[in-house]
Amino acid sequence: MPFSSKGRTEGQGGGPDSSRAEKEPSSQDPVERARAICLRLLTGTPRTRAQLADALHKRGIPEEAADEVLSRFQDVGLINDAAFADAWVESRHHGRGLARRALARELRTKGVESALIDRAVGQLDSDQEEETARALVARRLRSTRGLDRDRRVRRLAGMLARKGYGEGMALRVVRRALEEEGEDLEGLGEDF
Repeated sequence: MPFSSKGRTEGQGGGPDSSRAEKEPSSQDPVERARAICLRLLTGTPRTRAQLADALHKRGIPEEAADEVLSRFQDVGLINDAAFADAWVESRHHGRGLARRALARELRTKGVESALIDRAVGQLDSDQEEETARALVARRLRSTRGLDRDRRVRRLAGMLARKGYGEGMALRVVRRALEEEGEDLEGLGEDF
């Protein structure tokens, strides 16, 4: 075969469109297109079946072809929403300190079924959750020194609330941390 000016043999597809062709088959077979799209999306990060179905829908893949490919990927273990939910909870709880409520909300937005969400967030018990809340408050406590007591309470409890912790737990953890630091909590009220 003769060589082109770029040092490739003719017919080897070295043109500017070759990388695009590798990403998505040029054939009009929707099953092949769906398979290529899913493989490309799963290469970067795990995804749920709902996320992949949404991506296929946005790219105009017929529902029958999408279902066929997604079911096959699920059968061979390339899509596993239960494993995704477990890994998500582990990562986001330990990495970001998110509480069960926030984790469940995130998993719902990713299209994970309620039963799988309940099972995944159920792996965190309330003791673990409270320990994580204490660690978050301990890290943030120093940055609130010098502020008046009420502002410290609001900032620390607010930080926990944004991470999905319930009001009762947030206030209990903040009270304990401030008491350990020697803060005067007189006059804050019994609910705190």
